[in-house]
Amino acid sequence: MTDSSPIRARNFPSAQDEAKAVQPHGRYDGPGSSFRMAFTDTDFLLREELRPVRLQLELLKPELIQQEQGVESTVVVFGSARFKAPDVAEAMLADAIASRDEAAIRHAERMVRNARWYDEARRFAELVTREPDALGEPVIVATGGGPGIMEAGNRGAFEAGGRSMGMSIFLPFEEAPNPYITPELCFQFHYFAIRKMHFLMRAVALVSFPGGLGTLDELFEVLTLTQTRKIRRRPIVLVGRDFWERLIDFDVLVEHGVISPEDKNLFHYAETAEEAWDAIKAAYQGDNPALVARQMRGN
Repeated sequence: MTDSSPIRARNFPSAQDEAKAVQPHGRYDGPGSSFRMAFTDTDFLLREELRPVRLQLELLKPELIQQEQGVESTVVVFGSARFKAPDVAEAMLADAIASRDEAAIRHAERMVRNARWYDEARRFAELVTREPDALGEPVIVATGGGPGIMEAGNRGAFEAGGRSMGMSIFLPFEEAPNPYITPELCFQFHYFAIRKMHFLMRAVALVSFPGGLGTLDELFEVLTLTQTRKIRRRPIVLVGRDFWERLIDFDVLVEHGVISPEDKNLFHYAETAEEAWDAIKAAYQGDNPALVARQMRGN
């Protein structure tokens, strides 16, 4: 029996079929008319009262597509959107020197120093993509879909010949998604909360490179959810110990009693892409791949 069998034929027309079949109705197609079917009426879907529906749709669309694409486990890469690739940073510095603008020179020199993190993130994603089954089942790299460290993560996977996911957030001042994301896995979000939930739903590890407020938001979200056992424990790796220890003094938090000493074990430090990937693989070591896979899924 095939889908073309009369027995398997649809009892009702699909929403797509009906939407395509709608014919113009003159005066009822103009502004202010309520004649359009609800699911084709953008003005209706964007009403303030429809926010719960939009939240549901934003959760559901990436979920269904990831199921269709066979994505079950991800390694999430966080980090600054402002860091540049080394060649771009060097070109910025050359232009700044030529302009003799001292502020521009200092900024470009900083970009050149920070370009090492772009390289590390790019190499990390390449390592993950070249060893997709190292943790017991296939994993792919997922990022926030933007420039900087996110671009580096998607780029490393792309250059290694693998797929990667990008979960962009609409921001009025941010450029388009970076060009290295697998198109079928390039999503755009309106709600930060739903985007962060999707970061974690399939994550088997999270790696945070140096970054700003957005990176801190994502990092502290996963640390808080892990500490409070709202999500299962998984490797969290902070790349660049000097940066993180200067930025966040966890010992002060312990000293004041606002976190427990064992909370410092929620994450690991690493300096290189290789160290980060080795730490994640060590967390999932085992002789039984099926058992490791179940541990990754929290079963």
